[in-house]
Amino acid sequence: MSVTPNEGRAEKIALMFPGQGSQFVGMGKDLAAEFPVARRTYEEAGDVLGIDVAGVSFEGPADRLGSTLYCQPAVLTQSVAAWRVATELGVRGDMTLGHSLGEYAALVASGSLPFDEALRLVRTRGEVTTDVAHRVPGAMAALLGATEEQVERLCAAVGDVWPANYNCPGQIVASGLAKSVDRLLESARTQGIKGRLLDVEGAFHSVVMAPAADRLRETLAGVMVAPPAVPFVSATTAAVEAGAERVRQILTEQLTGPVRFTQAVRAALALGATGYVELGARRTLAGLVRRILPDAQVYHLGGVTDIPDIRALVARG
Repeated sequence: MSVTPNEGRAEKIALMFPGQGSQFVGMGKDLAAEFPVARRTYEEAGDVLGIDVAGVSFEGPADRLGSTLYCQPAVLTQSVAAWRVATELGVRGDMTLGHSLGEYAALVASGSLPFDEALRLVRTRGEVTTDVAHRVPGAMAALLGATEEQVERLCAAVGDVWPANYNCPGQIVASGLAKSVDRLLESARTQGIKGRLLDVEGAFHSVVMAPAADRLRETLAGVMVAPPAVPFVSATTAAVEAGAERVRQILTEQLTGPVRFTQAVRAALALGATGYVELGARRTLAGLVRRILPDAQVYHLGGVTDIPDIRALVARG
């Protein structure tokens, strides 16, 4: 499938891919019914992994879809299906970026990872992170209305908890040992900062996941990776990354480091992005971009009801 960026266009498009938490039962079902390329994407995922990715995505149950081992392949498949539909409709990305798990779909769209390899990696990623989460009690909490500096100071003062997601101004997630996250929330409340625990299985995007990163690194060493053909803006480093070995490093580093989505969106803007297209189940990243860049043009493709807006974007080409 073509990954050739737009040429000769004034508008530059950043393709965005969400991570775990964007899923819902029924996602992708209408795309698969309407577009053969989407249907084939689900069939390919099922064949590669030996599980019914389409069935759990389209019909649930919700608790199975929400489990890491099923959720991560399902989210990846839905995003790739949406990207392939968007490509058929004429959308061409000038750069790609993803939020956490979404970096795998971004690398597929950039031409760096074959879809089948991405599926296998995501399955391993889910297995190794779930194993650590079951062995080390961890938690994550969203802090609302705080600055980056406030959250970083709070985490440093509490200890064993770290900033994990820089989602947008006023929405930062912290991750760490469960008792430390509880203390962080209490400390935040004393400073007038609202916070809430997230419904997750462990301390993702923190040093707690170091054993999982080590195991994923071993798997990545044997995976076919190509330099991105379309600029890949990593939300792990908030910079354009190139080179196969660098991609391997980033996919390992993202397990223990924070998601710098706010910074990655601004890096895409510095590259000339004027439109941001989210390819995923919900409008998760689209909402964040509107808070990061209030004047940005934001689009979404997750189901057939979004097709008119995508066709309008292509028509403006």
